[in-house]
Amino acid sequence: MTQLGYKLICEEHGPTDLTQYATLADQSAFEFAMISDHFHPWTSTQGESPFVWNVIGAIAQATDDLRLGTSITCPIIRYHPGLIAQAAATAGVQLPGQFFLGVGTGENLSEHVFGDRWPPHAIRLEMLREAVDLIRTLWEGETTSYRGEYYTVENARLYTLPDELPPIPIAADGPKTARAAGEIGNGLVAVAPDEELVEAFEDGGGEDKPRYAEVDVCYAEDEQEAIETAHEIWPQAALPGELLWELATPAHFQQATEVVSEEDIADLVVCGPDPDAHIETIQEYVDAGFDHITIHQIGSNQAEFVEFYEEEVIPEIE
Repeated sequence: MTQLGYKLICEEHGPTDLTQYATLADQSAFEFAMISDHFHPWTSTQGESPFVWNVIGAIAQATDDLRLGTSITCPIIRYHPGLIAQAAATAGVQLPGQFFLGVGTGENLSEHVFGDRWPPHAIRLEMLREAVDLIRTLWEGETTSYRGEYYTVENARLYTLPDELPPIPIAADGPKTARAAGEIGNGLVAVAPDEELVEAFEDGGGEDKPRYAEVDVCYAEDEQEAIETAHEIWPQAALPGELLWELATPAHFQQATEVVSEEDIADLVVCGPDPDAHIETIQEYVDAGFDHITIHQIGSNQAEFVEFYEEEVIPEIE
């Protein structure tokens, strides 16, 4: 059975709005939510980027039954994995049995900001494997000294731990990382309806683990208005993958997206009020093997979007 989730985008919204939208999601027909974790927005036009762990704490107090995960936290450069172990454990206490920690190898945009080197992907994947191992080691609740190839902790112990430890799904954009997600993760996270990713994930051991995907949409009663909104706020959707991981600043993304047209965005983002268009796009992901589809509504009309999905889209998804 496919579950539809609601995406909370920190690059577009401030902490108060995100908390209100999480409450909206909690009271809606969406079955879970995921929240982004950035230092920078992709472009300055998006205009926000609050510290996600503060927002998660506020959401925990404002919601009752919302299942919430990060999408995606990069626990390898900007954050030390020991810090993420503590942050995620605390979130797990605040959202008992409802929090999951989505992790990945990150983007230069947010990970270089403290002067650290931005390694090639193969190295980042090695770092992620070690980071996940360290997080789980600290979650055992024992005094730990850990000396890995990339990370060290000395006499570290987490005293605040949830009764149920958070699952750790792993983001992948290619088969090597998807296979690693199957090996060491509790799920897969992707942004394209790519059957090869699902196959690689299953080959790595992910056969019975959840498979999350994210879909960008822009609902508005007028299709052209939706296209214009998506083009203004989310133009990086039309950039090829490696640029997303490698560009360093919002200014670079602003420059790179100057060549992105409204037609480019309309080809990639579901825009407008036609429920069949939204349903058909979601079905592409379902057909590719994803069973948890997270919907990112671009723009500020979140309540109208939720109402549209509850009435026109969610009842049609099997």
